[in-house]
Amino acid sequence: MWLCRNSPPRYCRASETSFVCKKKALILSQQPKVDQIIPNPFIPRSGIVKSSQKFFGREKELNRIFETLNSGSSVALIGAREIGKSSLLWAISQQAETKLMPPRKAIYLDMSQVYDEADFYYALCYEIGIEDCKGIRLTRALQKQRPQLLLLLDEIEKMTWDGFTNQVRGQLRGLANGHDAPLRLVVAASTSLDQLFPDSNQIGMVSPFQNICLEEEIKIWDEATVRDFINYRLENNPIRFTEKEIIQIVRSCGGFPKEIMQMCYLTYARYAEGMK
Repeated sequence: MWLCRNSPPRYCRASETSFVCKKKALILSQQPKVDQIIPNPFIPRSGIVKSSQKFFGREKELNRIFETLNSGSSVALIGAREIGKSSLLWAISQQAETKLMPPRKAIYLDMSQVYDEADFYYALCYEIGIEDCKGIRLTRALQKQRPQLLLLLDEIEKMTWDGFTNQVRGQLRGLANGHDAPLRLVVAASTSLDQLFPDSNQIGMVSPFQNICLEEEIKIWDEATVRDFINYRLENNPIRFTEKEIIQIVRSCGGFPKEIMQMCYLTYARYAEGMK
């Protein structure tokens, strides 16, 4: 083995290069030869999944949610952060006009972008396409809307902040109450709504979403779902993950879709780099 001259004893760069080449060759030998590498299918790595082709793993939840909405109730999606509630809300918005009977127009609001009650009413009216209003004027305006509306509120925890009072939550309750209500609600939160809005009970009022929103628990993906997801994204793709890699993804990510997507992206990227 050669040693570099005029430097402390160490292995030559040639030896390191040889090792890297052998490693790449090993990766290549485990995968079928391809003329062109397919772009990494494990996207988006962050944010909401807004493509119906890329949305995955929540079909049962979607069916239950639309069954609940069609029964006349609203829905609260309850689950840990980074578990895919925002992507699920987006999928609901895309299917509302075809799966709701009668159809409703979906309005999506990300409450993390709303700072107080005035901001909320402005954003709501803007998305609906009506003059900025609240109270009875808003109620009358929504009663005239056809089709009626499905309001999707993401990050509803924001309504517990100082800029919001029980008044705005009470109006949402009134608008969503009844089988033919002007609004049907789907809200997303990390905590049960009764725990999230205890102020209503403290002042002797009904919790704003009590008996209005039925809770749908959004759980982490189990191993079978993770495997199905990987196979789905690698469909018609010559690259295949090894059993060891899949087990590592399952154990490392804890069933959280965002982390699974990130780890799958990096695993695929290593294979693609080895094929260059």
